This record gives sequence, structure tokens and C-alpha cells, in this order.
Amino acid sequence: MVMFLALLLSLYTPQARAESALLEVERKTIELYRTALPAVVNVSNIKVARNLFHGTVEVPQGAGSGFVWDAQGHVVTNFHVVQGGDSFVVTFHNDPKKYQATLVGTEPKKDVAVLKLKEMPKTIHPIRVGVSKNLAVGQMTLAIGSPFGLDHSLTTGIVSALGRKIDGIGGVKIHDMIQTDAAINMGNSGGPLLDSSGSLIGMNTVIFSTSGSSAGLGFAVPVDTIKLVVPEIIQYGKVIRPALGISVLEDKYKERMNIRPDGGAVITYVDEASAAAKAGITGMMQDRMGRVFIGDIIEAIDGKAVNNLDDIFHVLEEHKVGDTVTLKVYREGKVRNVKVRLQSL
Repeated sequence: MVMFLALLLSLYTPQARAESALLEVERKTIELYRTALPAVVNVSNIKVARNLFHGTVEVPQGAGSGFVWDAQGHVVTNFHVVQGGDSFVVTFHNDPKKYQATLVGTEPKKDVAVLKLKEMPKTIHPIRVGVSKNLAVGQMTLAIGSPFGLDHSLTTGIVSALGRKIDGIGGVKIHDMIQTDAAINMGNSGGPLLDSSGSLIGMNTVIFSTSGSSAGLGFAVPVDTIKLVVPEIIQYGKVIRPALGISVLEDKYKERMNIRPDGGAVITYVDEASAAAKAGITGMMQDRMGRVFIGDIIEAIDGKAVNNLDDIFHVLEEHKVGDTVTLKVYREGKVRNVKVRLQSL
């Protein structure tokens, strides 16, 4: 009996005694962090450059965070973390080895990228994937990443707002972004945003700040979006997205041409092989005198008003390649409905 008690006392370490004195919420946070930590990685972006004196050299371009998606060694991070890189290095917590990774594919319009480890660590721990559609403002959030190179840092906060539309690196807004006040800084990009069960609810992506540091306005791509995008990237190397095969005039040029910002999407160019061209859609034209003539203006798609590329992108995102949509088109004072069968982008 005495030996058994001595064994129990030996197991009851100073650290265990210290943790037993913590509040329940503190113990829970520590547990969540330790559970998620093996799935969180650092991602280094390396560019191959030519040097006049040394030939080809590898130049670190930047670094961010990421998380293990599956047991096959796929790692998810932000597109802007890997953008422009020629090779990539992934490191794990408490593992000195640097693991080379290849780029599987990207989806810039959602700021998502997928890497694949060339060599696997002895054990691999995929992140626990949750759901974002049922989130509520006020619930707890945990962000793990490497702000300013300080690897595997933890910050906590709450869901500050939902459904935010934030300008993305891909030229269109990213919808349904999660706003959180958990501190996010440079280097956190690509890292996981977790809920109080330790499940992934988003990927930390961007901050609003006048100083470049956290101002309590961080935004994460929702996990429901990631769950749609990542499997396609893994299977095809890209997201297969439906399109009309057109280009649209930017808002700043619409103002110069005295076209109302809400006056519809002005088509500038139509691909000759596109579904839009087959349906008789025309773009802007210019005569020999340099005068520009407005072609078709798309006012709505399937009854939903569109005024720019961003609007068109998010309406078409609800469809699949092969679907038929109805365009409400304005040309020379007349409005007509045109059916177009969507093609692959």
C-alpha cells in the first residue's frame, strides 16, 4: 500500500499540481491546444533565383502556417502563403526535421492552397474538421499559428461577426468570412481557427489594421468553404468552376464612361469558343476612329441582379458545369433573355 501511494505521488508532478490549481476554462484551453498542436505546421515559401556570382540560389520568400488535412500528408494553407514559390518546406512542433512538400493546386479566389508532403513524419495527426454554418457570434475561438515567426503561438477570442465579404487576393470578394478578435498577425495566415471543441471552423487569412499588427479584426475562410474546395484540388489540382467565357468592365472604368455602378455588368470581351458567344452575346467594340461602342450589359442571371465580376462569380458559384442559366441582357435600349449553357472555366 505504501509503495502504491509513493508511486501515485511520483506521478503527480509539479506541472500536474500546477494545472490542477487552474480554472476549468484554463485547463480546457490547454487541453485543446495540446490536442490540436500536432496538426499545425509552419510553411516556408522558397523562390529559386539566379545570382550573377553564385548561379542558382534559393531565396526564402516568406512563411506562414498551415494544418494537416488527412493521413496522406496533404497540408492546407493560404494561396498567398505559397504564391510565387518554387519549393516549400513544412515543419512540425518539436520536430527538427524540415519536410519538403510539393504544391498540389490552388484556388486563389478563396485564398486556399494544398501542399503534399514528399516524406511523412513518423506519426501524422490530421486536424479535426468541424462545421461553420452553425456558428454563433460570441462563441469561443482559438487561433494557432506562427505570428512573426514565433511558431505555434496560441491566441483566443470570440466569433465577432459572421457572413463578412472581404476582398480576396483572387480578384473577387470571399463570402461568408468569419470575423474574430483572436489576435492574428503576419505568419498566422493559413493556420487553423478552432472552436471550443477543438474542431476546425476556419483558416486564418487576413487582418484589418492600420499598423500591420493585430487590431482585433481578423478574418478566416470558413471550413464549409474549405471542405468544398480542398477535395477538388486534391483530385484535379484545381477547382473546376462554371463560367460564361466573358470579361467584364471594372467599376472604375464604368464611372469614366458615365455608366451607373448598379447599371449591370458591362461585357468587354467574349471568347469566340465560349458558351456566351454561341448564344450571341457581344462585348465592347472600337472603330477605326478609336471610338468605343458598348455591347451587351448583363443585368441579371437567373433573376439575381449582377453589376460586376464579383456578382457574376458568386451567382455562378451556385451552379455546375453543364447547367443552363438565363441572362437578362440589355443592348441598345432593349432587354432580352438569353439562355447560356455553362462551360468549364
